[in-house]
Amino acid sequence: MDNPPPVVTFSELFKKIYAWAQPLIDPWKRLLEAFACLKFVFTFVFMGHCGLVLSIYLLFTRFYWISLVYYIWLYYDWDTSCRGGRRVNAVLTWKLWEFGRDYFPISLVKTAELDPSRNYIVGHHPHGVFCFGAFFNYATESTRFSDVFPGINRYLMTLHQMFKMPFFRDYFMCTAAVSVHVDSLKWLLTDNGTGNMGIIVPGGAVEALDAHPGTHRLNLKNKKGFIKKALQFGADLVPSYSFGEVDIFDQLSNPEGSQTKSLQQWLTKICGFSLPLPYARWCPFLPYRRPITTVVGKPIAVTKNPSPTQEDLDNLHCVYVKALKDLFNAHKVNYGIDKDTALDIY
Repeated sequence: MDNPPPVVTFSELFKKIYAWAQPLIDPWKRLLEAFACLKFVFTFVFMGHCGLVLSIYLLFTRFYWISLVYYIWLYYDWDTSCRGGRRVNAVLTWKLWEFGRDYFPISLVKTAELDPSRNYIVGHHPHGVFCFGAFFNYATESTRFSDVFPGINRYLMTLHQMFKMPFFRDYFMCTAAVSVHVDSLKWLLTDNGTGNMGIIVPGGAVEALDAHPGTHRLNLKNKKGFIKKALQFGADLVPSYSFGEVDIFDQLSNPEGSQTKSLQQWLTKICGFSLPLPYARWCPFLPYRRPITTVVGKPIAVTKNPSPTQEDLDNLHCVYVKALKDLFNAHKVNYGIDKDTALDIY
């Protein structure tokens, strides 16, 4: 008697169809990934200024009432970026973020549990050119932050000026982004209960100018503002490092003392944000497809001290820098960095 034909499950059938169609799907998927990546860059480079120009332009047209209504709304809503923002789950879980994540790809690694009964300030390093690791890991759900750190409500804290830009500010606050203003930190770490995580990128605009492939330079030596706030509000400190962040763009050569670097530093002081000169693939703003892995370290317990002395700041800063170096050294070999490479902190 002949054996009956094997039963093919729906899952197996789907896998066979997908394997057959994959050569047709992959080019379109890669195109979507590149589009998502460019969309992120162009949004943060141009959308704020375009929104400002548009709001002014409309005042001189028959649609002037749109800007007037918006300015009234802006006056009413001015402090929202310092009160936790206005995140929208549909934006946090936007499929486009996943395409952007897969372009590199970007991933999030936890090395220790975080207690939801505490509050945290995360120092994220390095800044890189566009902070891809910080944004995709902390401002969206593309790497499933809520599953990796259950019970922790995170806020990516960025320049306060970004939340003054018409239209862009409203879009940006739909993610998990808020202002890094002192009022925002106070609300987050005192008025909003516990289980909160504020992510700060201490290196900021200056560090972006040093984001050259293969380098690991951090503008951290004199960055003690976030240390002071951790002490004043009793928030535990957590080091975080994005391996691969500096490898996704080349920059025009700008060594210390060069005219290019001097001009960039001057513009940074005037504008409040840096003007790196990146390039990579056929489009200057489209980065290389290189992995970015954000490793979150163990929390450093901090005892609340409303009036810390300079010695208190220096001591905790030393503890934080050591923890960051230990995190870097423990994981660097796993991400293609030579074991003898050390962090250059200036």
